[in-house]
Order: sequence, then structure tokens, then C-alpha cells
Amino acid sequence: MLRALGASAVGAPLAASLFAQGRCQNGYNTPGCPMTKEVATAPIKPLFAPTGWKTVALEQISFQVPDYHKEAAFYVALMGWKLRSDDGKQAVLDIGDWGSAIFKAAPAEQRSALVDGFGFAIEPWNAKTVEAELRQRDLNPVADNDGKGFESFHVKDPDGFDLQIGNSNGLVKARKTPATARLEGELPFEATNWRTVWLDHFSFGATNYKASVSYYTNLLGWKGSYDEGSQNEVLIGDIGDAIIRGGNPNDPNFGKPPANGKGRPRNIRIDHISFGIQPWNADTVKDGLEKRGLRAQIDTGNTGDIHQAAYQSFHTRTPNQYNLQMSCVTQDTRLIGSISMRPKQ
Repeated sequence: MLRALGASAVGAPLAASLFAQGRCQNGYNTPGCPMTKEVATAPIKPLFAPTGWKTVALEQISFQVPDYHKEAAFYVALMGWKLRSDDGKQAVLDIGDWGSAIFKAAPAEQRSALVDGFGFAIEPWNAKTVEAELRQRDLNPVADNDGKGFESFHVKDPDGFDLQIGNSNGLVKARKTPATARLEGELPFEATNWRTVWLDHFSFGATNYKASVSYYTNLLGWKGSYDEGSQNEVLIGDIGDAIIRGGNPNDPNFGKPPANGKGRPRNIRIDHISFGIQPWNADTVKDGLEKRGLRAQIDTGNTGDIHQAAYQSFHTRTPNQYNLQMSCVTQDTRLIGSISMRPKQ
């Protein structure tokens, strides 16, 4: 299901609706948000008890792409990522010294890129204890170890999304040494020399965003920033943020088909990822994208002119049609987007 949704939706043209903020942005008791603020933001019963774990590092973001060589070369040239390995089936790239991306060859029928999972390192780590805690929460962990010190388990989130939980002896450890692998072929254009410094956000679509927030905060120790009524931007430790969007179980229309019967299915996927880059200057970044034949679609979260807005970003498309966003955000300014986009009272 994730593969089908990602392949069809990611390949669609860029549209303003992709970047729209929460459905309650224009206020409560509105057609898009038919609840009072108290009802819209009311908490749900936690999915399970907190584990007490802390997310300490990003292990990897895993992409499926029809042509992984082109995708890898694109990120190297545009975002300053470094190739760590390429085994003929997938390429592993360092995102600075704080994250890794895996570009895997997609099935033949898949026509565009999609994110099929991600992994995080947690503390404290004890494989037997972690497995027992996961089983206690009915999460059915599947072990994935390399025999060299890296230990991890895969579980599914409420929408079936793949989540890997491990120690820090995998790609987290590998990034402490230089990435020296050579790309197959040439770069697609002149390198920008931009540095990817921060995970601004995953744009995370969920059937029930409150359930997904409960899952990740209680399992991995993520922290919510504010519950808007259709989304919640959660803090992934010192790694970055995720905007978890979707249906609200308190909404009287939750789970009902659209009245006209023509609505699209819920977008259960990471439809785009935003990375903070440096150095940042809106005009320079725009020129850099357009000089390389790339679209530079402005996104300030509907907060005005990009030169005046606190949150400044651009969306473009990768060679395999993934919606890539780059922004001015760093760890020190991680919530300027959510702060500037609070709902109208």
C-alpha cells in the first residue's frame, strides 16, 4: 500500500496544497476544522506506556528509487552529501556527520521515489531488554544485526510504516570515518557547496495523527511541540523534527468517506523531507537551483514574502521525482516554522 501510494502521489506535479499547513490554520469551527479548539486539541489515551528510551541519532532514511545512481549523484551535487558505499543494488550516503540516506533500487513497476522506512539509535541499549519491551507492547520486533556489533529491531508503526530501532554501532559509527567511495558516472551539474546541517522535518502523513504522535513519543521519547488539531510537530531529540499530519479521531467526520464520494485516499507516506542547508540566502539558493535547471518553488508556510518571512524554504524535484525541500532552519531555529503558523484564534 505504501509503495502504491508513494509512487502515484510523489509523481504528481508540485502544488500549493502539498505545502499547506494544518487544516485548523484558518481557525477552529471552520469547514476544514469543524471542532472547537478544546475538542480538536484534546489528548487521546496513550497507545502504550512510555519506554523511557531516548532517540540519540539518526541511523538512516531509506528510499526506493527507479535509478538510484542518478538520485545519489543528485544529492551529492546539490546537498553536499558524501557517498559511503555502492554495492550495485544500493548506495549509502552520509548526510553531513549526523545522518545517512540509503538509495535502493526500486521494483521494476515503481516509477518514482518513495521513503520506505527510517532508523534511529536509542539509549539505553540492551538488545534483550529492548526486544522484551517491544513484545510487551505487541510490536512484534524482527531482529536485524550485522554480526559486527550493530544490533537492531524492525517494527511497524500504526500505519504499517517500517521503523528500525538500534544501537549506535551501525551507520552512526561508520560516519565517524571519512566517506571515500567514488560515484559511478559524473555529477549531474556543478556542485553547489551547500552543507546539509539539519533535519528540518519529515512531512509525515498518518491515518490518525494523534495515534502516531502517541506511538513515537512513548516509544522513542520524541516530544510534541503543539497539537494544532490536524497535526503536531514533534521533536526528535537533537536530530530534527517531524510534522505528523492526518485525521483527528475527535473530528465528527473522522473515518467517514467524503460526501461527494470523490475524495482521495488518506496519504499515508512521507510525502517530502525538508533539510536545513547552509549558507542560507533566499535569493542565492533560488538562483542556485534555477541555474541548474531545477524548479525553486517558494514555501514560507503561507506567512508572506520569502524575504520577510521567518520560515524560508524552496521545494524542488529529484531525478526520481521526490519532493525535496530545503530551508533556512538550523537546530537553533528549529521551531520558527511551527511558531509562525499557529492557528488563527
